Amino acid sequence: MTQVSATSDEAPVYKKIKKGGLRRFLGVRTVIIDMMRWYYTRIWKMDLHPSCQFSMSAKFDKTYPQGVHVGENSYVAFESRILCHDRTRGLYLHTRIGTNCFIGGSSLILPGVEIGDGCVVGAGSVVTKSVPAGCVVAGNPAKILREGIEVGAYGRFADADARESALVEEGA
Repeated sequence: MTQVSATSDEAPVYKKIKKGGLRRFLGVRTVIIDMMRWYYTRIWKMDLHPSCQFSMSAKFDKTYPQGVHVGENSYVAFESRILCHDRTRGLYLHTRIGTNCFIGGSSLILPGVEIGDGCVVGAGSVVTKSVPAGCVVAGNPAKILREGIEVGAYGRFADADARESALVEEGA
């Protein structure tokens, strides 16, 4: 619900915001992702926390699926790839994504990389080395752009809610 302007003497008036666009299919998407998570964890033996979220187009390594680890309240965006093997070098390594992380769309996380808790990986990044907790990384190869950040669940910045509320109030 959103508040509609009212005079100072009147109680605020609220109107219901309708789910528009693809948001109307959110329930269906949730069921599909839960089924995919079950498939990845039970059949492929990947370590995906029950609260982690991922896009339907995200790709997890099935050559060495036991090496995939995604932490609590982390999000892997569209067309991202999490690799755990390198056949040319004969490597089969564990790749870990910490808690409260966001992996941007079309990113590539290479085998053996550990992404610390509370990190944000920019879209299209190629992460070749481990990332310490509380960092923003981006680029090819990914480099640390900011350190000491604080994020909430799914790598959402603390001031994101305030920005979103301001946009709603402006009518955007």
